[in-house]
Amino acid sequence: MSEPFTVPSTLAHRIQQLWPTARAGRLGRLRRGIEKEGLRVGADGHIAQTPHPEALGSKLTHPHITTDYSESLLEYITPVFSEPRDALSFLTDLHAYSYRHLDGEWIWPASMPSRLTGNDSVPIADYGSSNSGVMKHVYRKGLDVRYGRIMQAIAGVHYNISLPDEMWQALRDVEGAGETAFNDYRSTRYFGLIRNFRRHSWLLLYLFGASPAIDKSFLDGGRMPDKLQPLDDETYMAPFATTLRMSDLGYQNTVQEQLRICFNSLPNYVNTLRNAISTPWPDYQAMGVKVDGDWQQLNANILQIENEYYSDIRPKRVAAKGETPSQALEAGGVEYIEVRCLDLDPFEPLGVSEPQMRFLDTFLMWCLLSESPWISDEECDHLDDNRRLVVERGRDPALCLNRGGESVSLRDWGEQIVGEMQPVAELLDADEDGTPHLEALAALAPRLQDAGLTPSARLLERLRDEETSFSDLVLSLANDQADMLRRQSDETRETVLAQQAVTSHQQQRDMEAAEEPSFDDFLSDYFARARESYAVTPLSDLP
Repeated sequence: MSEPFTVPSTLAHRIQQLWPTARAGRLGRLRRGIEKEGLRVGADGHIAQTPHPEALGSKLTHPHITTDYSESLLEYITPVFSEPRDALSFLTDLHAYSYRHLDGEWIWPASMPSRLTGNDSVPIADYGSSNSGVMKHVYRKGLDVRYGRIMQAIAGVHYNISLPDEMWQALRDVEGAGETAFNDYRSTRYFGLIRNFRRHSWLLLYLFGASPAIDKSFLDGGRMPDKLQPLDDETYMAPFATTLRMSDLGYQNTVQEQLRICFNSLPNYVNTLRNAISTPWPDYQAMGVKVDGDWQQLNANILQIENEYYSDIRPKRVAAKGETPSQALEAGGVEYIEVRCLDLDPFEPLGVSEPQMRFLDTFLMWCLLSESPWISDEECDHLDDNRRLVVERGRDPALCLNRGGESVSLRDWGEQIVGEMQPVAELLDADEDGTPHLEALAALAPRLQDAGLTPSARLLERLRDEETSFSDLVLSLANDQADMLRRQSDETRETVLAQQAVTSHQQQRDMEAAEEPSFDDFLSDYFARARESYAVTPLSDLP
């Protein structure tokens, strides 16, 4: 960086006040969990048509190995860890265990899908005959009739992170908010973090976007969008794109745009989602819900369920049995946040790395400790424009973004943010051996000076240098990574995962054998409860 940046006074003051607690080792460590998706593909690079492998357990009940939309879209879920390397170690073992039970298949290491042969080549996941299993399947059928299956074959990394109670308590004391109930304070501050994330998530798209190209089959015979150009007979790309996954080719929904969720408060967020799962949409009504006795979608509303809302970040809380996600948030407040804008890095065998996690931790803490006023509708539009520009043209040296009505280059703004993150990284490193957060900033900041260091640029460079197609290059990476991951071995965890697979199958059988109401009655009861605001019982305030 050419010169040091001045840290805003409010941010500097908060950091200064937290230092005594940090030096005393009483801030605690951030808690992290990873959800990582990856398509199963065959040796020819086409999406696998085989069922979810029996040895991997029941995708309905297994705690760590399941599927997302498609039967072929593996999803790994780690437990919560306070050390990034522990989360990555667990993720490594999930890959290694899977590879020992995959027969001639690979796990696709890119976000944009492998070769497809039309919409029906993406098999919808089947979760069995229990009511909860049927609901998951019908929900996915609804996504098909609304948006098509191909969009649902896109994969990514979800990064779940929470601050320990000790850190929240220290921050509450620093801000003189001791009279505010702990859960209310924590939720309010999490929403402040989320608003700043929305303002600046374009930086993550630039640094970590890794999907500037697609296989031609992704368009399913449709016209090539203007933003794309052919690279070869099988590959389309956008020269300066960072993450086509986050463009209108990927997880976008014009119907949902009317929801205007800019995360100004927990009640606003919950009420907007609750209204969306209760408000019919004419186009979805025309599709039908149950046609000739066959469920096409769960309902004809703007959202079938709350999870259908696409966002680059979500406030979350683990729901108790019988609770919807919104009711869980109403009852206990925000427990953690889920970052959803991360592409798989095809050059990383796990799709994510420890320096990336450390950078994310620092960025999210910077979002939390910085001032975060409410987002107006006008600002919301500017934020959407900034993200779209970085998605489609993020590596364009001439690109400028809108910062409070001022035009500023991506590089200058990005360097300013990283400069402000430095003292935050130092604070997080107070409870670490060494300086892993500062080292992560030092490792990744050069990408702002040299766009050629970004994963999106590296992928395009490989495609051009090797004169190969997107699918052939990614399949080669998958093959190399499979060889490496198969050699990983933790006998204890292998035994545990094998037992969990057996147990999960039995749990699914038990669910299917239990006496249940009809699916129609089950669904009617679910949505009746989902429309109700949670009758909040005040929780004991934490010390």
